[in-house]
Amino acid sequence: MRIALKVAYDGTKFFGFQRQKSVKTVEGELIRALQKLDIIKGPRENNFKGASRTDRGVSAFGNVVSFDTENLKLVQPRILNHHLKDIWVLGIAGVGEDFHPRYSAEGKIYRYYMVDEGFDLNAMKRCSKLFIGTHNFSNFARLEQFKNPVRTLDDIKISKKGKLVVLEFSGESFLWEMIRRIVTALKMCGLSCLSEGEIEDMLNLKVDRKLPPAPAENLVLWEIKYPSLRFEIDESSVEKAKREFFERFSRAFLRAALFEEWFNAL
Repeated sequence: MRIALKVAYDGTKFFGFQRQKSVKTVEGELIRALQKLDIIKGPRENNFKGASRTDRGVSAFGNVVSFDTENLKLVQPRILNHHLKDIWVLGIAGVGEDFHPRYSAEGKIYRYYMVDEGFDLNAMKRCSKLFIGTHNFSNFARLEQFKNPVRTLDDIKISKKGKLVVLEFSGESFLWEMIRRIVTALKMCGLSCLSEGEIEDMLNLKVDRKLPPAPAENLVLWEIKYPSLRFEIDESSVEKAKREFFERFSRAFLRAALFEEWFNAL
């Protein structure tokens, strides 16, 4: 039977998603746990596939993997999560034999988080509209050989959440570093360092120098959309994940509060 898992992970703890020799990766840890439990023999034998090969530092709340297995008894989020660290299996679904988590998807949603530096959000929103639609994103990506630089961005939403600005990107597929370079452009628009006209030139003309990508640690693969796939949620695993998320949130919040006090005292 073919199984799909919805997984979340803290990307700062891994050298990216795709398995590599001698370094810790998300895919590598998932395969290790599945093999340890005798759920799969190996990635090739059991047709293990991932939806998105996120870069080093990039996190996910809703990446998806799939594989074939006959050992259904042990394919349970609560069992898998006992053998995983910094990765949380949040949902499970039985899928068809031809299901591929990448090619069966309708689209992806990413979110990028930034501290508000006094951005002009209206300017950022105006600039963001220039990216929506089908464009050649060569000037906003780290290009790979034989990959088509033309992509379609369905939407960019920009919202304020307390002291944070959240940018949400929706599209079918994205180039390497594409979102993070667009984030840099929108940040510069919000600081009046880049105009709408300059953005249009970057989308339509060859440039001598590309904008650098924004830090990977603030990017999250939020969701992968499928036409009819519904994941069964394991409540005990969700509660365990919530506890661990809160512990990490508490530590980070306290450190942030400490430095905010120092900042305000100067």
